Amino acid sequence: MPRQINIEQLCADKGLRITEQRRTIARVLGEAEDHPDVETLHERAAAVDPKISIATVYRTVRLFEEAGILERHEFGDGRSRYEAASDAHHDHLIDVETGAVIEFVDEELESLQRRIAEKLGYRLVDHRMELYGVAVDRSR
Repeated sequence: MPRQINIEQLCADKGLRITEQRRTIARVLGEAEDHPDVETLHERAAAVDPKISIATVYRTVRLFEEAGILERHEFGDGRSRYEAASDAHHDHLIDVETGAVIEFVDEELESLQRRIAEKLGYRLVDHRMELYGVAVDRSR
């Protein structure tokens, strides 16, 4: 479910000051089709602007997360991974052998989760689902 998100615009909407280095980091994040960790994000941003330090990436990611622009995920590999915050809900399937993260939406699953909450006397307001698996056919 690759998507380009204009993180620069999200920063402007939140009133964040955007420096050139933050702009580069925002663009790299917005173009990411995966869920990069800070080290991967730094590699990509430094390829655009070699003066960007890993400390700047850490500070920027923290700022974006605190502003609600980024979501942090812990997929069981000991690394925090990031994606642009979105109103469009999706869940994740994590390949435990390769670390690949697959985004998916399944209406049948969403309906089941609502019914379970209702059966237990609740109205579901949010959820986060992460499935962990190994590919049945590694030739995919």
